[in-house]
Amino acid sequence: MAPNTTSPAAPSSPGGMSLSLPIALLSVALAVGLPGNGFVVWSILKRMQKRSVTALLVLNLALADLAVLLTAPFFLHFLARRTWNFGVTGCRLCHYVCGVSMYASVLLITIMSLDRSLAVAKPFVSQKVRTKTIARWVLASIWVVSFLLATPVIVYRSVEQLNRTLICRPYYPSDGHMAFHLLFETITGFLLPFLAVVASYSDIGRRLQARRFRRSRRTGRLVVLIILAFAAFWLPYHLVNLVEAGRALVGWDKADSVGRHLKMARNVLIALAFLSSSVNPVLYACAGGGLLRSAGVGFVVKLLEATGSEVYSTRRGGTLCQSQKVTPACPEQGPTEASMTSSTPS
Repeated sequence: MAPNTTSPAAPSSPGGMSLSLPIALLSVALAVGLPGNGFVVWSILKRMQKRSVTALLVLNLALADLAVLLTAPFFLHFLARRTWNFGVTGCRLCHYVCGVSMYASVLLITIMSLDRSLAVAKPFVSQKVRTKTIARWVLASIWVVSFLLATPVIVYRSVEQLNRTLICRPYYPSDGHMAFHLLFETITGFLLPFLAVVASYSDIGRRLQARRFRRSRRTGRLVVLIILAFAAFWLPYHLVNLVEAGRALVGWDKADSVGRHLKMARNVLIALAFLSSSVNPVLYACAGGGLLRSAGVGFVVKLLEATGSEVYSTRRGGTLCQSQKVTPACPEQGPTEASMTSSTPS
């Protein structure tokens, strides 16, 4: 997460604005997200015997959300006590974990979108490359890249004393460093990944409309909900990043009225970004529809099992079609509908 940010209370908070809203948002995120994502991880690891590629992606997304939520108690302590009591190491580590989680989440969402696009555009290629072995390599790469992209958070974060209060805050040698960090985070952590997501779904929509494919229901709807939720929670944060970067580049005073309002807005937007880590389990319940009532605590498994072309292609003797004597249209529908969809659409 970002420089000037990542703690739900910026340095301006202890002397100024009310912290009730950031505290409330963080508390809700912790109360909903920690058990919710823990339940998703438990469901996939303990109750799912054959995990599809989709299940592996969802599992890693839940782990990323859990990681950032585990830092919330430290920030809540800071908000309540109005001082940072966990030292420079704790300051940098908490913000680094938040940064890694942000990058991992957006990269996982991007991979989900590209996976669906490949299944529609190149169904037979998707059948060949969409294996658990390749998926594990992709997931490992996502985490390595996330750890690397988040390293500026460590470089630009320190603890300072202001009026007998310890503040975990960003430190920049110059306005140029500040602009670089803010722009780097927004471009790599939001703009480029979501351009890929938009391009993927534009291509999917065009091809589905042209070929009149039957749209996927459960898991397809789940991926779209995850993408929209992430965009809604993070777009305001990155807009503030862009504005502050622009102001830093032109040398405007960060302590003027606009700068103070941006800092106040950032306090709320950071807490809102934490809330995004708790919303995915709610989205799974929404996408599951009747599964929640029929399967009970096993609804996550029912939602994710039999999704992905690697499951579909092993059915009925490993064929891509549901019968051996079908029309030539079958190869198009099979892999496309199989990828990232439920085997029994609702």
